[in-house]
Amino acid sequence: MPEEIIRTLSVDGVRYSYRVLPHPRSGGAPATEPTLILGGALQGMFGWPQMDDHLGPAADVVTADLPGMGSADPLPPGPAADLLRRAVLAIADDLGAPRINLFGFSYGTAIAFGFARHHRERVARLALGGVPVHIDADQVACWERARQQLAAGDREGFAATAADALMCLDPERHVHRRELARRYVRRSFLHALTHSPHAADSLYRALADRPDFSGGLTGVPALVFAGEHDTVTSPARQREFAATIEGSRFLTIGEADHWVALERADEVASLVSRFFTGREPVAGAVTLPRQAGAPVGRT
Repeated sequence: MPEEIIRTLSVDGVRYSYRVLPHPRSGGAPATEPTLILGGALQGMFGWPQMDDHLGPAADVVTADLPGMGSADPLPPGPAADLLRRAVLAIADDLGAPRINLFGFSYGTAIAFGFARHHRERVARLALGGVPVHIDADQVACWERARQQLAAGDREGFAATAADALMCLDPERHVHRRELARRYVRRSFLHALTHSPHAADSLYRALADRPDFSGGLTGVPALVFAGEHDTVTSPARQREFAATIEGSRFLTIGEADHWVALERADEVASLVSRFFTGREPVAGAVTLPRQAGAPVGRT
């Protein structure tokens, strides 16, 4: 594998970075456009080794610390959606890529979907996993408890509450590597809070912002997938959302919850790689007709 490249950009004076693992050109031309991966609120640009392994032989793999994440500057006050879209556009421009593949997971789905809606001509294909389309009252109450713990300085308590809020803990529903994922998520939250000066602010923003998944999308091949036991937003509601994207494909992944990209890391990386390269059919995916005005649940 070639050595990674890290570049720093800025938008409205906010500095951020992105990382490129270049495709090894010695093996021929890339099979698909550069692929940009956008993860959860505290998932930075070094958290996707499985995507390097699966997509690296086929394309340039791009990850980022967008404004408010990881090593980037904090987000300025006020709505952030437009600034984040422009940050993604600047990455595509800096890559010199007329179009990119875009993979958004959890919090990153709102950024990826919003970018595709505003700049569809720049998106070759769109993959979205664990889309938080609908957050119910119980989830809101749980996150408020976590916020209060963090505000009181109880980082351990916050990490436990936040991790549990994102996972299916029902012993009657089997989740692959559940306890391993649970421990990993807790440690990740604690590490970010300890080492990033604005991690707490990023979490507050992620909890307070209500992303807009309405409006539908046309002209971009799309895949939406969910863990079968996702308790943040049910697979049924994620499928409703997928139906607002013309010709999208939807897939439920078994024995996984909201953290499907962690619990089923290799399966998700392989799925996304197959979709972006078009080399193999996405087994089990259902192609959905676009339902004009299809409801997307919101509180």
